[in-house]
Amino acid sequence: MTAIQTRRRSRNRSDLLVRYAFVLPAALYMIAFFGYPILKNVVMSFQAYDFATFFNGHAPFVGVDNYAATFSDPIFLRALSNTGLFTVGSIIGQFVLGMGLALYFRKRFPLSGFLRSLLLLPWLLPMIVSAAVWRWILEQDNGALNQFLSGIGLISDPIPWLNSSDTALIAVIIVNIWLGIPFNVVLLYSGLQSIPDELYEAGQLDGATGWKSFLHITLPMLRPVVSVVLLLGVIYTIKVLDLIIGLTGGGPANATQTLATRSYEMSFVEFDFGQGAALSNVLIVIALAFSIVYLRANARAAKNG
Repeated sequence: MTAIQTRRRSRNRSDLLVRYAFVLPAALYMIAFFGYPILKNVVMSFQAYDFATFFNGHAPFVGVDNYAATFSDPIFLRALSNTGLFTVGSIIGQFVLGMGLALYFRKRFPLSGFLRSLLLLPWLLPMIVSAAVWRWILEQDNGALNQFLSGIGLISDPIPWLNSSDTALIAVIIVNIWLGIPFNVVLLYSGLQSIPDELYEAGQLDGATGWKSFLHITLPMLRPVVSVVLLLGVIYTIKVLDLIIGLTGGGPANATQTLATRSYEMSFVEFDFGQGAALSNVLIVIALAFSIVYLRANARAAKNG
């Protein structure tokens, strides 16, 4: 081996060590704050882990008993159904309204930048603060919404937005749509800005204007951004907790109980941490399964398109 080869190998080894040195802090962070909690949660789901465990340190192995109890829980199917309705309703509302606003702000007009910045306010507020404000707005007797609707003659009796099992889930979905619109607008607007104006000019020559322009130019060009928006939106929405806790606490009569709120209730109200961990693992598996299916379907569509 020549001296030049030796120095080159030594330099390559040094470069490799430097790369690992830069990656190591991020890897340690991921292991400490993501890897360990997930692993601990999986272990807890196979143990009889309750409030007494914090004092005696005793958490016997119970196998899949926690998962069996979770699936046999009479509230489980209701929570699963509510989670699906809450997620689908929120994502559709956020995406449709977010896309509409992004297309609107793409056109230059006075104060457009100021109005876009105002749209970020729901996103910047702490979730529990937003829940408290909306709880006051939707309050049955003295809420701002019922007073407004009564003042313009649309209703004669106040609507129990959060107190009725018929309207509570709808109200929570509406609030979550309001909270998620800024996220959709920001990403979709940035995607629209990257579409060259020449494509629309060429489309006009071929008769692609208005709705046709949106279908054949805007949507195809926005496909990567739309994929990110929908995927992150579903993953975020499926685990929403503090908003529902702040608005309804999962009630009335479990009308707004989701898998996330039920897991919280089992762990920190009933102090059955093992079963709560099992239910949260079910939620993780559902989110992971959706992500895999969605990404594969999107990759297949992009390949065929």
